[in-house]
Amino acid sequence: MNAIKTPQDDIVDPASMPNGRKFLIFGVMAFGMFLALLDIQVVAASLNDVQAGLSAGPNEISWVQTAYLMAELVMIPFSAFLAQAMSTRWLFAASAGLFTLSSIACGLAWNMSSMTVFRAIQGFTGGAMIPTVFAVGFTLFTGKQRALIPAILGMVSVLAPTLGPTVGGLITEYINWRWIFFINVVPGIAVTALAIALLRIDRANPAMFFRIDWLHLVAMAVFLGGLEYVLEEGPRLDWFGDSSIAISAWLSLVAFVLFLERSFFSNSPIVKLTPFRRPSFVFACLFNLVIGFGLFGSIYLIPVYLGQVRGYNSLQIGMTVFVVGLAQIVSTIIAARLSERVDRRFVIGVGLPLFAFSLWLTSAMTPQWGFAEFLIPQVVRGLSIMLCIVPSVGMALTGFEGTELRYASGLFNLMRNLGGAIGIAVVNTWLQDNARIAMARFGEALGHTTQAFNDAVTGMSQRLSAYTSDPAQALLQAQSMLGRTVSQQALTIAFDDVFRVMCWMFIAALLMVPFAKPVPGSTTPSVADSH
Repeated sequence: MNAIKTPQDDIVDPASMPNGRKFLIFGVMAFGMFLALLDIQVVAASLNDVQAGLSAGPNEISWVQTAYLMAELVMIPFSAFLAQAMSTRWLFAASAGLFTLSSIACGLAWNMSSMTVFRAIQGFTGGAMIPTVFAVGFTLFTGKQRALIPAILGMVSVLAPTLGPTVGGLITEYINWRWIFFINVVPGIAVTALAIALLRIDRANPAMFFRIDWLHLVAMAVFLGGLEYVLEEGPRLDWFGDSSIAISAWLSLVAFVLFLERSFFSNSPIVKLTPFRRPSFVFACLFNLVIGFGLFGSIYLIPVYLGQVRGYNSLQIGMTVFVVGLAQIVSTIIAARLSERVDRRFVIGVGLPLFAFSLWLTSAMTPQWGFAEFLIPQVVRGLSIMLCIVPSVGMALTGFEGTELRYASGLFNLMRNLGGAIGIAVVNTWLQDNARIAMARFGEALGHTTQAFNDAVTGMSQRLSAYTSDPAQALLQAQSMLGRTVSQQALTIAFDDVFRVMCWMFIAALLMVPFAKPVPGSTTPSVADSH
């Protein structure tokens, strides 16, 4: 069925667009994507304040992030279908507008249930902006200009979640935690208005809505939503020892099988898996999965260390991790230039071991680490991450055009977020397990040196008795201080172990680099969509 053309659809062929308009369109879309990605981690450093403000329990507050990620994972691959049915213009405008409204709702949330619902809506509506801007960027630009697209979008992809804790910490410290959502309002309205005015690059095909495969959509939602739930809640609920985790995992597996069946045999699939026919795309997705694991895993771990071991507040945490973002900006320029001149495999072949080296440096943490000690590892990580992302974006999307480019963008971006979800769940589990092992070893060691431990407690209690008239109180304080010290040491050892394992993961990913051969005779993506 032919696409329906309405009078207001004054479509402009990107080939005839002046460069100024192209960059304006791309800039508006990239900024919308930045807002959507920023909100993944903007609450990371402020969870304690949100919990107190909503009178939420410690087991409920994680849903502020879980609900967002679950919904976003479902929308990212679905956006390719919607872009064809609604047009890029109206999908992006609707996504930005509803993201803005749901941000207001999040800021006005009155309890944990309302916050969870509004965050899910925010993640679902905002998720459409992420893959859409990748597809449009590769459609608008050609030649040397296109080489900038992976660099710019790669920087946005990592800078936004990296800056999230810093932005959230500053707002929470100086204004109020509710404003971490209200700050989206003005820029969200601007992005919506500009998208409506500028994004006239393709036509809608509303007839697609009448032949939508609802079973395919439901299967995808249950598969991705269930998987995210298992990954987020598994570490807290002892994985498959909990009935809700086991049931969710089983439903997700069944839905995944049904999702694949519909992808291959449906007359109107929600997601087409045809991009996976290209080996270069498969390897790019695998790289993106590993990159997402390391990126989101490290963004998660360092604030947790600073909060639990060092006792930092939200502002101190944000200012400590801020340096990664500065290094990423510098790295973007380097990665863009290298990707234009040398084989992408060489660039990512440098980026992966450099990222691994930053993780290795971080694995030497002590309970006294702060901004100064994290400076070099974070600078190295910021410089290396763009050398991983920029070539993988080019590797994934080069050679696709039209509708297939949209599906490739959705699947590729899904892999990064899926890698992040897996990474946060796995490193959280490793952290808890390794902390328990370290505590057990400390217990064994203290069992062999009971006299030395008792002498240390006695000496400390004697020093504390100078500040209190109650010897029993001084003894309790001494035991508490030593117990806290042992706990901090055990937790720090656990953090070091996790960073070390992540380091070896990036080294292992190097084995894929020689096989990620570029697409021979790749063509320029076409603006026209085939319906």
